[in-house]
Amino acid sequence: MNTLSAEDLEMLRDSAVRFFDEQMPVSAMREIRDQKHPHGFDQDMWQGMIGMGWNAVLVDESNGGLGLGHQSMGVIMEAAGTTLAASPLLSTAVVGACLLNTYASAGQREKYLPALLEGKMLTALAIDEYRRHQPHMINTTAEYRDKQFVINGAKKFVLDGHVADMLFVLARSEANASDGLSLFAIESNQSGIEIERCHMVDGRNVANVHFNGVTCSEDALIGKLNNASTMINRCLDAARVALASEMLGSMTEAFNRTIEYLKIRTQFDVPIGSFQALKHRAAEMFCQIELTRSAVLEAQRALDDNHEATARLASLAKAKASTTFELVSNEAIQMHGGIGMTDAEEIGLFLKRARVAQQTFGDFDFHADRYAVEMGF
Repeated sequence: MNTLSAEDLEMLRDSAVRFFDEQMPVSAMREIRDQKHPHGFDQDMWQGMIGMGWNAVLVDESNGGLGLGHQSMGVIMEAAGTTLAASPLLSTAVVGACLLNTYASAGQREKYLPALLEGKMLTALAIDEYRRHQPHMINTTAEYRDKQFVINGAKKFVLDGHVADMLFVLARSEANASDGLSLFAIESNQSGIEIERCHMVDGRNVANVHFNGVTCSEDALIGKLNNASTMINRCLDAARVALASEMLGSMTEAFNRTIEYLKIRTQFDVPIGSFQALKHRAAEMFCQIELTRSAVLEAQRALDDNHEATARLASLAKAKASTTFELVSNEAIQMHGGIGMTDAEEIGLFLKRARVAQQTFGDFDFHADRYAVEMGF
């Protein structure tokens, strides 16, 4: 892992911020939403990200990637959050890259990683089966018959599932076992797969995916049979920290926009930012954002160092990002007043993104419980 120096990270941040500001402003996300774009993201912009090497950040150099680690990916995700940019970064460059780079066999890496790195393959993790994130409550089955697996079941809230070329499907391969879960790489165009696209309130896209007697060979198995929990936890923690980084960028942008509005909006012939009550509320937002930043950075470092406390720190980062983004987005709307409630004003888009991001890969309650368990309570 080639962890970048502080100076190099700052250079990466500058280039990422410039890319999203110039190429993918909030207005671009609004256009994708209003036009109900068939992919849910701009394919030319995705190719631009690939040209920047961002889909290779979490892939080791030995596998053809850059191997720059989670701090570097966090910088990119944070920059994406400032403009609410919709892209397959999370589903493909984080989840897909982590799974293939770390857990795939040599043959699977040779087969799939070049396509991912060249931007010719999008991936999606098909894991949740309930309305809330419960990654180990799996009813989808993988039955072994005649030297192949037969998969039956349904998955909800599959990020970028409608455009994914490859689905990573978590299924129960052994009943009544302490683990009994296995992960399979299945091409989305296989017979027996039905994909239903869903439009989210934040303009993003997910899918409900049904598996009806879908067959796959033994070569489709990622990692060990009946022993996928550790692998899935690690992959999900990478996704949670990357998402928390994106949320950090979004909440920081919402806060900055609100502060600027407080300076120009006048009441009783003075800027409303001069009111003591609003100063206190702004100060509280600032403090919570900085606390969130600390939690996110520590979780990124833990992932890069493969620290034993990674699970705890990842849940802390996601839980803190969820509560702070809710606070900041709520306050931003209130401080903008009536105009903040209109679709013409962009600040409302940050609140909508906050609500979806809070639920993705586990909300505050999920991660508070997980944190407590990790701490031994």
